[in-house]
Amino acid sequence: MAGMRVLVTGASGFVGAHATVAMAALGHEPHLLVRNPEKVVRVLAALAPPQEWPIHQADIRDAPAVRRALERCDAVLHAAADMGVTGHATDLRGTNVTGLANVLGQAAELGLDPIVHVSTVAVFVPPTGPMITVDSPLASPRNGYGRSKVEGDRYARDLRGVTIVYPGGVAGPHQPTLDGLNEGLRAGLRSGWPIVPGGVSVLDVRDLAVALARCFVPGQGARRYVLGGNFLTWAEIAFLARRLTGRKGRTLRMPGTLLRALAAALDGVKGLGLRVAYPLTRDAADFMLTLVPTHDTTALKELGVTLRPADDTVSDTLRWLVAEGHLKPREIGRLAP
Repeated sequence: MAGMRVLVTGASGFVGAHATVAMAALGHEPHLLVRNPEKVVRVLAALAPPQEWPIHQADIRDAPAVRRALERCDAVLHAAADMGVTGHATDLRGTNVTGLANVLGQAAELGLDPIVHVSTVAVFVPPTGPMITVDSPLASPRNGYGRSKVEGDRYARDLRGVTIVYPGGVAGPHQPTLDGLNEGLRAGLRSGWPIVPGGVSVLDVRDLAVALARCFVPGQGARRYVLGGNFLTWAEIAFLARRLTGRKGRTLRMPGTLLRALAAALDGVKGLGLRVAYPLTRDAADFMLTLVPTHDTTALKELGVTLRPADDTVSDTLRWLVAEGHLKPREIGRLAP
C-alpha cells in the first residue's frame, strides 16, 4: 500500500509526536498542524532523526486554517486535546469540542479517509459495569474535562467514517510537558501511593503510537477501538514500583471518601493561587476510584499490536523522569544508572 499524506494535529504533544514517528516508519508522510513550529521540531528531534515533514502553523480553533491544511492531505489523525484532570486548562471546549469539529467535520466534508480521532476511556467514566468496552454507554462526568470529551465524542460518532480510539492512562518516555500518568508516577514515588478502590490502566505511548499508525488503511469505514492497556489496582502499582526500584516507598491506605475530601481540599488551596506539587484533584480522584479494566482484545487483534508489560513501561518512564530531572536518581533505586 502506498504511503498517505496524514495531517497530524497535536504533533508536538505526547501521543501526537510518538504517532507521527510511528506513521513515518510505516511509509506515510506526516503533515504537522501545530501552533508552535519550533516546539514540534524540538519534540520530534528527541524521538527520531530530523525530518523535513511539512508544517502547517495554525490553531485548530481556526476553521479556515485547518481546512487549508486538510486540503493538502489524504487522511487525518486528530490527537490534539486539552487536559484538565491533574491540572488546570482554560479553554477545554475550545479545543476538545470546537477544534475537534473543525478538524473532523471538515475532513469528512473533504472526503479524507481514514479520519482517526484519539479520544479517551474517560468518556466511559464513571463506568456502568465491571469492564469498559466499545459498547459501554457514554458517561455523564462531573468534571469539565470529561464533559468536553464526551461532547466531542458524540460529534465524532455522528460523522460518517470516523475511527475513534479510546486509550487508557498513557505513560512512557519523552513527554513534552509532564502530565497525567507520568506525573502520577513521580508523585507516587516521592509522596506515597494512595491505596484506594479502583485502579489505573497503564498504556505505553509507544504501543498506542503503533496502534494509531496501523489505523491508516483506507476504505475501512467507521471503527471504534478501546485500548486501555494493563489494568493495575493501586496496591498493585505500589508493589510494582517497590519491586522495580528496590525501595519500600510509602503507602497510604484510605477510603475513597477521604481521598475525595483531600482532593477537594487541594483544589481549594490551588484556587487561592498557591502552588501545590502533588497532582491530586477532585477530578483525578473520580478517575482513580471508579476506573475498571478495559476490553482491548478487538483493538489488539485487528491492529496487530502486542502490549508491553507494565514493568517495561514503568521502568522506562522512571529512567526518563530521572534523565529529564523530574526525579533524583536515588528516588528510583536500582533502576538508576
